[in-house]
Formats: sequence, C-alpha cells, structure tokens
Amino acid sequence: MRDDTLRELVRTRAEEPERLAVTAAARRRRPLLPARGRLMLIAADHPARGAFSVGGRPMAMADRIDLLDRMLLALSRPGVDGVLGTPDLIDDLLLLGALDDKVVIGSMNRGGIPGTAFEIDDRFTAYRADSLVAGNLDGGKMLLRIDPTDPATAATLEGCGNAVNGLAANRLMAMVEPFWVRRDAAGRALNDLSPDAVIRSIAIAQGLGTTSAYTWLKVPVVAEMERVLTASTLPALLLGGDPGEAPEETYASWQKALRLPTVRGLVVGRTLLYPPDDDVAAAVDTAVSLL
Repeated sequence: MRDDTLRELVRTRAEEPERLAVTAAARRRRPLLPARGRLMLIAADHPARGAFSVGGRPMAMADRIDLLDRMLLALSRPGVDGVLGTPDLIDDLLLLGALDDKVVIGSMNRGGIPGTAFEIDDRFTAYRADSLVAGNLDGGKMLLRIDPTDPATAATLEGCGNAVNGLAANRLMAMVEPFWVRRDAAGRALNDLSPDAVIRSIAIAQGLGTTSAYTWLKVPVVAEMERVLTASTLPALLLGGDPGEAPEETYASWQKALRLPTVRGLVVGRTLLYPPDDDVAAAVDTAVSLL
C-alpha cells in the first residue's frame, strides 16, 4: 500500500468517521450467487481472535497493512465474489473502495479467544444482524464450537440460534461454521475433524433458529466427505484452514469435494493469502479454476 493511501485511510478514520456509514450505504451490491451458481469468498476474520499463524509463520496475519495489500490483490482477481471479515477489516476495505459489486459477509462472534479460560464462550462481539442491515452487508457468519465438557457451549448455541433468526428476518445469509470440540491430554480445545464428529456438528448447526431458509454451512474438508455431506441439504461452502506445506494436496481435496451436490463454493483465507511462495494472484486463480 502506498504511503499516501495509508495516510488518507487513517486521516478519514480520525477526522471523518461518519464517512464509513455513507460509503457503506452507497456500496453497489450484487446478487448473492453469480451466474455460475458458486461462490468464491476470501476470509480474513482470524486476527480478531488473536490468531495470526499461517503455516510456519506465527505472526503472518499481524501486519494489517500487508494483510490489506493481500486482500486487495485477491479481491481484484477474476472470479472472486467477495469477502468475509470483522468490522475493522470491512471498514478498511470499504474506505479503500474494494467492495463495490462484491458479496460482503460480516463475522459476528469473535469472543472465544484461543488459549483462554473462556475460549468456548464464543460471544457475539462483532457484527449483529441489525448492524449488518445498517451496514448494507449481505450476510453474517458465526462460529459454533460444541464442547460437551464446557457449559459455555449452551450460551453459544443460543446466541447462534438468535443470530440465525435475526439474519433470516432480514433475508440475509446466515453462515454457520460448526465444529465438535475435544480436549487433548493438556486440556486444550481441539476441533475434532473425524467424519462422525463433523456430521454431528452439522446436524446441530442446521437445526438452529426458527427457519433454515437463509442458513448456509461452512464446513472443513475432511475424510469421507461424500458421507459427511449427506448429513444436510443446506448449501455448503468449504473452508480452507491452515494451508500447511502441500498446497497441491489441498487444492486436490477441494476439487474432489466441490463435485458433491450440496457444495456451492469456497471460503478461503490463509491458504490463498499466504501461499508458500507468496504468489497470492496465482493461488487465488488456482482456487477459482476449481469452481
């Protein structure tokens, strides 16, 4: 990002904060699904939970200017439909003029900070349904981690159910990202990615709220995806996760899962924004070609 662009961004935030609402209201929107019927979204809501690590780079996402540069490049690539992020990031992208004709999904609950005593208490600390409407956004995403050993899970379930209702009442997409949680020997919370655990989490997620009319699932690519996705008829988007050191294997697993009838696209962040060779454009183009 050029120095004068950054200075203007900060100046607007400091001197004209009201411009954000005006810019959001004037944003050109588009239908949720493009003609091809599949979505390609770039996700970057990880820093709001203090999660910066990508592959072997523990603080990769901590540099906001670098993250914005990568986001701007990714959003400029053909076939990229939009973005998933928290208000701070969405506001930056709005002021930088990057969100016209894009699908914009706001991340809603970022309160469960990894490694804390309250990790499973995933409170709705970011967007709410009414703020998504006021901000002229296209939907909301919520993280639903189900830990059978932690009573805080009940409040998260209730919060997600309420969020699904609020979004449906305004005809906005409710994107639910469910995980079944297990504990390791040290008591750390880990997402259980066994097929049966993912099936159980999907079954619970799709039953949230008084209607499922606007509910989509955001699911990990795991073993036995054919069996896993028979658990629901809701449209599903595949999440990318941490890319590791073998992107070609990751792309192959996405391509196979994208053939399944309920899968309608990808929501990928770290894998495309921080590929091992740092060629963001090539990584995004490869992902788009899989749709």
